[in-house]
Amino acid sequence: MRSFFKSVLASFVALLLFVGLGVGGFALLIAAIASVGSTKPAIEDDTILAFDLSLNIADASSTPGVSSLITGSTPNAIALRTVTRSIDQAAKDDRISGLYLSGDLTSGLGWASLRELRQSLEAFRATGKPIFAYETQGSEREYYLNSVANTVLVDPSAAIEFNGLRSETAYYVNALQKFGIGVQILRVGQFKSAVEPFIRPNSSPESRQQTQQLLNDIWGEFLTSVGKSRTLTTRQLTAIANTQGLLLADEAVKAGLADEVAHSDEVAAQLRAVTGEEKPEGEEAFRQISITEYLAAIDAERSSGNRIAVIYAEGNIVNGEGGSGQIGGDVLAEQIRKLREDEDVKAIVIRVNSPGGSASASDVIAREVKITADRKPVVISMGDIAASGGYLMSTFATEIFASPNTITGSIGVFGLLPNVQRLANNNGITWDTVETNPFADSQTIARPKTPQELAIGQRIVNRIYDRFVGDVATGRKLDRNRVNEIAQGRVWSGIQAEKIGLVDELGGLTAAIQSAADRAKLGDDFEIDSYPRSRSFREQFFRDLFGSSETQSDPFSIELQQFQSQFETLRSLNDPQGFYMRLPINFDID
Repeated sequence: MRSFFKSVLASFVALLLFVGLGVGGFALLIAAIASVGSTKPAIEDDTILAFDLSLNIADASSTPGVSSLITGSTPNAIALRTVTRSIDQAAKDDRISGLYLSGDLTSGLGWASLRELRQSLEAFRATGKPIFAYETQGSEREYYLNSVANTVLVDPSAAIEFNGLRSETAYYVNALQKFGIGVQILRVGQFKSAVEPFIRPNSSPESRQQTQQLLNDIWGEFLTSVGKSRTLTTRQLTAIANTQGLLLADEAVKAGLADEVAHSDEVAAQLRAVTGEEKPEGEEAFRQISITEYLAAIDAERSSGNRIAVIYAEGNIVNGEGGSGQIGGDVLAEQIRKLREDEDVKAIVIRVNSPGGSASASDVIAREVKITADRKPVVISMGDIAASGGYLMSTFATEIFASPNTITGSIGVFGLLPNVQRLANNNGITWDTVETNPFADSQTIARPKTPQELAIGQRIVNRIYDRFVGDVATGRKLDRNRVNEIAQGRVWSGIQAEKIGLVDELGGLTAAIQSAADRAKLGDDFEIDSYPRSRSFREQFFRDLFGSSETQSDPFSIELQQFQSQFETLRSLNDPQGFYMRLPINFDID
């Protein structure tokens, strides 16, 4: 018996050693894979900086998963500021003789983010270094960037889409009625259209009016920027959009949108003329370094004891901690609080990319911003969307920056009150309630709200809206009546928001950081810390090892993800009182 237990014990110890060594060895293997390419690549003289637009660019960077490192795929996001900083650095780098744009945008960058990229490209071109762009099959989003180039080349089989912008919103009211789901709404704001998909089959006149104005502003900026680069008037570009829409390669050249029709080897030959290389005709190679390689090669940012904290606040605003793609009110408020108490942090920049969400969570964040702004500069950089609750959390900041293409405003409040009475009754389900007081079951979804309950809810919504307007008036130093006029749930472009006083300056994240440094009197003596912190490789390894598997990226999965994201928006509506400051669902512009 003793020998039996010895054998069992020995086997158990051997198993532990095997598992430990196996996992340890695997971890070392992954670490080795992760370290491949970690050495700085050399940059030769007369090198072209190659910018592949299909890079996954987002506001904040992310850590690659273990499977990504093994398979060689790189779904991890590269921070927008990192890309713009690399282009800015390349403009001053004597080893970089030009820039090459190619590929199709696959990231979900909005028009405000695209403008920040475009501004860096414009600054690069202003140095006298040439930019070449190769159009293979792009929309206005790609052309918005490619049009900066000195030379725009088009593949013979390509076509350039140039037909204007649109916004398309899905409406669910008929589907909800079909399935027996009732929806009652409470709202304040003539233009607060976030509830419309649940109560109407189409846009209200007010919603259509504000959307049209927003599209006109963004399209106007597009035409102005493209026209300046291509030496075309707004009238000429509008005529192209109205009469052609989709231009074949030779048509694009004739219209002035492109310079030449060229195969890829002919493009390479033009790039080699810049680098001074001599290769056989038909060769597609040229001396180049990709954006990602150049990022690894350039020097790190300055080192200093003075810190400027850049907080990336992206997603729906929810109560509590929140999850991936959400702004947890408690988490962000705590982060701001910690940075306020950190004496090394001289200023805070909050990059807001949010359509809003929970009214109470937005208020919690706004309170921390207000307290912190009394202690040190707090500068807001609005990204693609900073509206409703996203605007409330910004209103007490020291200064607010927005892009001309930012979607902001939407100062309004709504409540969404669903019930499943008809759905349940149609399937044989009924309820019987016993209560001590008339309003004890007012939060139930088993029945519609009574007129008395709706009146109570509307009174609360009115009060939240009144407080929202008051906060904006105080934070922005505007007359309260004036704020009420420009509020009403209406969305504004950054251009209009600057005119009516909702933002201070038009500019991107770089401009906001510089303003924060100036206000803190730091000069160039500061270092930037980004929050939330990116996971270390070790943290990501164990998260992937014991967490969920990587999301698949096949077309069917992508469609499911897009469908799921619409319902994730509904699931994120977790305000304790059921009241929200949010943009309309699926406010997409393309």
